[in-house]
Amino acid sequence: MNKLADWGDTIVALATPPGIGAIGVIRMSGKKTFNIINALFPSKNLPEQPSHTLHVGFIRENDKDIDEAVVSIFKAPKSYTGEDVIEISCHGSPFVQQQIIEACIRAGARLAKPGEFTQRAFLNGKLDLAQAEAVADLIASNTAASQKAALHNIRGGFSSELKELRERLIQFSALIELELDFSQEDVEFADRKQFHELIDELNVSTHKLVNSFQLGNVIKNGVSVAIIGKPNAGKSTLLNALLNENRAIVSDIPGTTRDTIEEVINIDGILFRLIDTAGIRQHTADVIETEGMQRSLEKMKQADLVLYLIDAGEMMQEVRGKKSELEKEQMNYLLIINKIDIDGEGAAKEKFSDTEGVIFISAKKNLHTEVLKERMVDAVLTGNVQAEGTIVTNARHYHALKEVQKSLGDIKEGLNNKLTGDLLALDIRRCLHYLGEITGEITNEDQLDYIFSKFCIGK
Repeated sequence: MNKLADWGDTIVALATPPGIGAIGVIRMSGKKTFNIINALFPSKNLPEQPSHTLHVGFIRENDKDIDEAVVSIFKAPKSYTGEDVIEISCHGSPFVQQQIIEACIRAGARLAKPGEFTQRAFLNGKLDLAQAEAVADLIASNTAASQKAALHNIRGGFSSELKELRERLIQFSALIELELDFSQEDVEFADRKQFHELIDELNVSTHKLVNSFQLGNVIKNGVSVAIIGKPNAGKSTLLNALLNENRAIVSDIPGTTRDTIEEVINIDGILFRLIDTAGIRQHTADVIETEGMQRSLEKMKQADLVLYLIDAGEMMQEVRGKKSELEKEQMNYLLIINKIDIDGEGAAKEKFSDTEGVIFISAKKNLHTEVLKERMVDAVLTGNVQAEGTIVTNARHYHALKEVQKSLGDIKEGLNNKLTGDLLALDIRRCLHYLGEITGEITNEDQLDYIFSKFCIGK
């Protein structure tokens, strides 16, 4: 997989975010790296310097100083990309950074494409595809949970599990393939009982990884939460209470919220995207309010979790009816009785005592909103967000693992039906193919281009 070693070109890009700052870092990688930097950094002969060292001096082009900078050198193969790499830490002026990049390009480099440094690291065997994708996940992480999951995968935790699954399957695959060479002699090199036990073990491991995706998707992408209810049920007040700020306009006049308002809150390491919606009622002559209610219904159908608010003054039939309706729609929901401060918490609980799972709060008085937050986390997680081990967060990995699961099922069925080795071999190869797709042992150029195009330039 050393495809890039023969390309011969050298890439350069800004590795830090664009804009004014204290410093900016420009990264360069490729065969001409040291020739280019030597032409721009006359203070020292950098190719003669030890790898992993820092050097201070002026970046200069045509006897004109561009900036005083620190140059870090990393010689192949002990670098991020596996090639000769230098990093120029210059002053954080966008104008200065651009001048240095253009000077590098005039000296023989080209501007890097998105993710090209990490793509070279993958193609030069410095990390596998699952680890490379985890780099992008770490850059995009915005909670402790997503950071932890990405770091686990960068360290090779996920890849190690897949490697073990693949190697154990390959061992039996080799014996099955060997049987095909002696098909005329009717011999079995692979113990079918041990093979059956192995498939059961692999099934358990794969099932665990597949099931972790629900948690992983929550960790990576967050949870969309629609706050739904009748006009004046306290939806905007609840949004403000959860955010601990006055984000939404609150009024005693029903129908104040005409459009959806979206905000993000971090609860126990999970991002909840709260959507305050227009109140839903049966009849209104207001065209704008009608449009707002339609959007509310759409948000409710699209949401991962629905917080349905009911005024404590409503009748019991209203609560039962709404609970039945939400269950019929198979929605993930929490039914919340609001405004318990008006007649008292005890009275509200007694009134709705026959309804299970109801949460009693006062959004206005911020009463029991912490309990609501705990229930929100419980409603979307099937495991502990701090759990050790591999959590699948990538949809591509999830779909490949589903195919692995399907192939393992076919192998098991084939063993039960005593299929011949050549038929079993087809299912085994398919299983190995999808395992290899995740880590990059099996891939294609279009797939790589798509994966790395989602990276930022300079990484």
